[in-house]
Amino acid sequence: MGEQTTVKFPQDVIDEYAELGVDLNAIFSAGQLRDRMGVEIVEASAERVVGTMPVEGNTQPYGLLHGGASAVLAETLGSIGAMLHGGPSKIAVGVDLNCTHHRGVRNGLVTGVATPVHRGRTTATYEIVITDERDKRVCTARLTCLLRTSPGAPTGTAAS
Repeated sequence: MGEQTTVKFPQDVIDEYAELGVDLNAIFSAGQLRDRMGVEIVEASAERVVGTMPVEGNTQPYGLLHGGASAVLAETLGSIGAMLHGGPSKIAVGVDLNCTHHRGVRNGLVTGVATPVHRGRTTATYEIVITDERDKRVCTARLTCLLRTSPGAPTGTAAS
């Protein structure tokens, strides 16, 4: 579904994970979702995650963007933000996703922007706003992730 874009991480974050042998760009290339839904991660930090997804191939029978596709984009972006907030010693597991669909989209590209609502030691909540190419809001989502200690993580490290 197109060429994979490079994820834009702050250099200090790339360095922190690289010291642990983790390639952030490979992890956050959206994995199988890229192939199935065309999700592209454009920018990623704990403060802001941006991604896009084509409408084509992600529609319901009426030809509109499927609400589940919006949910996939929202959870992908919010989970990336939560994991970056938690740091290398944590994994982010989604525990609640709420999506409100405001308008239908029949074609083009949608863009999601995830920003933090709450960033704690054990949970992180992100608001994700998905817009169409005319910058009209298509969906507003909220994702809460549980931050669990990563298997094999050094003890005593926690998100702030």
